[in-house]
Amino acid sequence: MTNKFIQSLIENIESFAFHAYWNNFSRKDIDKASNDGSALMRKLGPISSANKTAARNIRLAFPNIARAEEAEILDAMWDNLGRLGGELPHLGNFGYFTDNTRVKINGLEILDRYLEAGKGAVFASGHFANWEVMPAVIVQRGIDCQVTYREMNNAKIDKTIVEARAAYGVKLFAPKGREGGMRLMRILARGGSIALMNDQKYNTGIMAPFFGHECMTNDAAIRLAHRFKVPIQTMTVRRTGGAHFEVDVQEPMLLDFEKPLEDIVQTGVNAINQFIENKIREAPEQWFWVHKRWPKQAWIDAGVM
Repeated sequence: MTNKFIQSLIENIESFAFHAYWNNFSRKDIDKASNDGSALMRKLGPISSANKTAARNIRLAFPNIARAEEAEILDAMWDNLGRLGGELPHLGNFGYFTDNTRVKINGLEILDRYLEAGKGAVFASGHFANWEVMPAVIVQRGIDCQVTYREMNNAKIDKTIVEARAAYGVKLFAPKGREGGMRLMRILARGGSIALMNDQKYNTGIMAPFFGHECMTNDAAIRLAHRFKVPIQTMTVRRTGGAHFEVDVQEPMLLDFEKPLEDIVQTGVNAINQFIENKIREAPEQWFWVHKRWPKQAWIDAGVM
């Protein structure tokens, strides 16, 4: 068998399993889907290799943490991620901006500033709680915003998720190469907004401190904000119980455009990292610890590997 055939077979198996899950959870009501997702991941998560990654990251970030507290965070993290997975097919039914909404919003008056024509921003956040709620809030409010994301390796799975998000208004865009960068600039040039996640490893970014350890960090948000003289608009989301959430829209970060570009970039990236770190400290169980955010050398230096 050729490598191409084997790869195709694996992708088809992945797609079959994913769509079986998707169809199953789509038929459940929102609360049952969230609860069932939690129950599943609290069983499977701890026996996965990702659990070891998460444990190392937690010990790196909180060097004095007791093992009992670490175990509590890990269990609560799997609970949250399982709920997120169960909720994905239902994100369009959260009742945004209705009387029976599942999403409370703090700082709506700040978000509404971007309803004004030609007033754009670079939205920046991290993988908190059910992070898919944030772009849904932005576009459901009527803000002209395109959300960047990393395409999934399996095209069939990616297609289903993109179509599901498009059904409730979220336009996803995976920027690649020069043309991808140009498209982001065109959106900002016409007064629109873009949204990025800034808490994952980004090999072509810059080094910046995060929980006291240097790691490669995406600098695109700062560079684009500088080029188009727009603010960095931060948002966060917290799970308040089951499939209910609270979104916070903070006052935007305003860059000092009078300083040299490279100074602005480093200062801005440091500020975003510090903002995300502070929010993680508020609710560590609701962050995506399973990502290999730091290089192995940071794990070694922290004594967790």
